[in-house]
Order: sequence, then C-alpha cells, then structure tokens
Amino acid sequence: MHLPHSTLKQEFVKKWIMGLQRCKFSNKKMSIFERKKAIKLSADTAMASARKGLTCWSRALISNPDRPVPTTTRRASSACKKIVKRSRRIRRTAKCGAARKGQITRSIAQCLVRKRTQILKSLIPGGEFMNEVCLIEETLDYITSLRVQVDVMRSLASASAHN
Repeated sequence: MHLPHSTLKQEFVKKWIMGLQRCKFSNKKMSIFERKKAIKLSADTAMASARKGLTCWSRALISNPDRPVPTTTRRASSACKKIVKRSRRIRRTAKCGAARKGQITRSIAQCLVRKRTQILKSLIPGGEFMNEVCLIEETLDYITSLRVQVDVMRSLASASAHN
C-alpha cells in the first residue's frame, strides 16, 4: 500500500512534531552531535510510524529505534570501488581465451550482484532478513520515505531562513 506523497508528508510532519515535543531539546544541555542524533532518530521513528508498520523497513525501525540508520554511504561506496577494481583485474586476466570470456563475465556479474545485494541489505533497515524481490520493493518504498523526510526538512530550513 503506497500513500500519496502529500498524505505521507502530512503523516510524517504530525508524527515528527509529536516526537520532537517529547524530546524537549530546550530543557537539556545537549551537544550539537547529540541534538542531531536525537532529531534524526525522531525523524526516522516518525517516518516509520507514518508508514504504520506496513513495510518491513518501518517495522524494523519501530522495533529497534536505536539501530543506526546509515546517513552516508561511505561503506557502500568504498565496497563498490573495491568491486570495480576486482572486476578490472579479472577482465585483464580474462583476455586470454575467448571461450572462458563468457564464463568469466557471467561470474563477474554474479559476484557484483551478490556484493551489491549485500550492501543494499545493510543500508535498508531490516534488509538483512529480506529476499531479493522484497529487498527491491522495500528499497523503493524506503527511498520514497527518505525523499519525504528531505522535502519536509528542506521546507522547514527554507521557512526558518526567511524569518
């Protein structure tokens, strides 16, 4: 079940405001890092609850809200670079023998798919327990939800900059 983008935004904002009110940042002496972490945690929890636990990733976030959700893909990008380097090395050695070339290309592709699937599973909350088809569906939904988060946060930042 996919909610329209605007409905998802409304649900997210409502849940996020409630979560931020519970945090009461002004009463606590928090470092910038702690404040950032609390805002991100409340945003992730709000997005997951806005999805009402209908997706695997939202259930994973709701059941384990302290799970670190990747905010950068440094680990993924470095893994991708390693995969590319390895495939270049294999391609160079594969130039001898046209008959083996098809087999080597197929094995490179399978290896790339396997590695990238593992990386994707580590990026999606609860992804380590999903099969490939479910992983793709959940990834698309998770990306949509992250875009909603970004849109709302940009709108807030823009509104505060104009005041």
